[in-house]
Amino acid sequence: MVGLPNTAIGRGEQAPGLDAPASPLRETWLHFRANRGAVVGLGVILFLTVIAVFADLIAPHSPIVLYSDHQLTPPVWIEGGMWRFPLGTDDIGRDILSRLMHGARLSLMIGLSVVVLSLSIGIILGLLSGFFAGLVDLAIMRMMDIMLALPALLLAIVIVAILGPSLINAMIAVSIVYVPHFTRLTRSAVLGERAKDYVTASKVSGAGLARLMFVTVLPNCAAPLIVQATLSISTAILDAAALGFLGLGAQPPTPEWGTMLANSLQFIQRAWWMVTFPGLAILITVLSFNLMGDGLRDALDPKLKQSV
Repeated sequence: MVGLPNTAIGRGEQAPGLDAPASPLRETWLHFRANRGAVVGLGVILFLTVIAVFADLIAPHSPIVLYSDHQLTPPVWIEGGMWRFPLGTDDIGRDILSRLMHGARLSLMIGLSVVVLSLSIGIILGLLSGFFAGLVDLAIMRMMDIMLALPALLLAIVIVAILGPSLINAMIAVSIVYVPHFTRLTRSAVLGERAKDYVTASKVSGAGLARLMFVTVLPNCAAPLIVQATLSISTAILDAAALGFLGLGAQPPTPEWGTMLANSLQFIQRAWWMVTFPGLAILITVLSFNLMGDGLRDALDPKLKQSV
């Protein structure tokens, strides 16, 4: 009938031609964008990623070339500085800006590699622990408890001491340290999902164990794992820098930020820029990943969405 109000629309139904509800991905982005700190963190990470990818093209010098005539040259804005070396040089004449740019590549590679390795192992162990109760669950969880009882950095130092100091061994050590966190988180999420109706329906339909674990249950456990992985990238970068600072990570002349800090300690009063700029690089990178991780947590947590 003409002129009658559309009561169906008034009850909350979607009228033809109106915009459809936002997709889950778009809804997550809208919640993430509302957090200004998270957006700033994402912007800094994208900027660092561009620098890391194109470091060979945009760096003014090679990170390992020595300019013996320009040792301990201060930054350009200080008397005695040169535009040729905007952030100055170190004690043997290497350009600090170029080393920081190439160090960004190493630090991001370390963070991503560590998280991918530890996340993969943690997911497998967590799924096994969540699906196999009894002895398997007990053995995995007690092993994780033993690893968590040890200080993370101390455990990483012990592992590197056994394997030998190198960048690869430092990455392996930090990956092992983070496995318990992903294992416990995966197990907790799996135990919460196993009792739900969709898992029972998959079992009744004849789904095998591998399909239940990796296709049915794991995608529904992804949100907390994504948040934890993002936050772990920052701590992985920090721990790898700590190992480099102790001489157990990347070895000279590799332009790694922690190693740069270790080599500059004796010049902290004569050449403050050698300590300041690598330290700021670590600080800004870790802070950016933490801000982005907080934003992802707020965007992916349904309870936090409902409270907004």
